Amino acid sequence: MSIPSIPEVTLSTSEHRRLERLARVGAAQGDADARLLLSEIRRAEIVPDRAARLDSIVTMGSWVTFWINWGFPRETRQLVYPEDYASERTQIPVMSPLGAALVGLKVGSEIPFFTAGRSNVVRIESVSRTDPNDVVRVLFSNPMFQGKKPFDDDDPGPSAA
Repeated sequence: MSIPSIPEVTLSTSEHRRLERLARVGAAQGDADARLLLSEIRRAEIVPDRAARLDSIVTMGSWVTFWINWGFPRETRQLVYPEDYASERTQIPVMSPLGAALVGLKVGSEIPFFTAGRSNVVRIESVSRTDPNDVVRVLFSNPMFQGKKPFDDDDPGPSAA
């Protein structure tokens, strides 16, 4: 497996400030993940908070679909601040090796990161600002379903003619 070149990092102005403070505190305490995050922040291009190009960039709170080492299955998780981290299955803390590697990358980027004693490569497939499960929530918040069970117990279902 060849190691990809290091891709560009792009951060919004407000995220840059908050991430830099977070990483500096962790790095001062000897946290290796914080030092990695700080190195990524230092090489980042800083853009205005509402820059259109941020739509294809992994930002805090965004949902990112990625592969590690081109393996399967691909995963979709939300990048979060440490204080918002609640689920290993659905979230990635920015102060982890994978989180620090992902932040600020654009769709299509690949970057190496080191964890669990080995070198890995992560590739970003897509970025979204909404939870992939919102489609299901929106469907069942439809007025047609309000006050009803989605699958009415009294409905016998389709019948043969």
